[in-house]
Amino acid sequence: MNHREVCLMSVTLDEAVMIVNASRDKAKEIGIPMSIAVVDPHGDLVAFQRMDGSTLRSLFVSQGKAVASVHFGRPSGELSGIADSPIGRSLSLSLGGRFIPHQGALPILNGQEVRGAVGVSGGPSQQDEEVAQAGLNALSQN
Repeated sequence: MNHREVCLMSVTLDEAVMIVNASRDKAKEIGIPMSIAVVDPHGDLVAFQRMDGSTLRSLFVSQGKAVASVHFGRPSGELSGIADSPIGRSLSLSLGGRFIPHQGALPILNGQEVRGAVGVSGGPSQQDEEVAQAGLNALSQN
């Protein structure tokens, strides 16, 4: 597999910025300052914004939620049951604590292929996920 093929499987920077911007617009609409992270299929950060007034911990939590979502290719809220399991603990350790299986992140998919994930933190978990969904909606409309 050449470098170009690998890059085609990942969310692009332009797509990640679009997701972050649409998510930020939704967070502004609901009036909650949040942090928004988009990661590639490996869990590495592609784009990030921490809105004015958001908590410092939201920076780390948004990225950790995105990492959890991308590694399982599922919404991070579906993973809360594994948080205290041996698998969850070992993933958290092996990823340096960057694995937070808590609602607020969604995978970026192309069919069954996981291209990345968007993670959001700063509000109640359901609103974090709604803000993440707004980012994915913008991507699918483009």
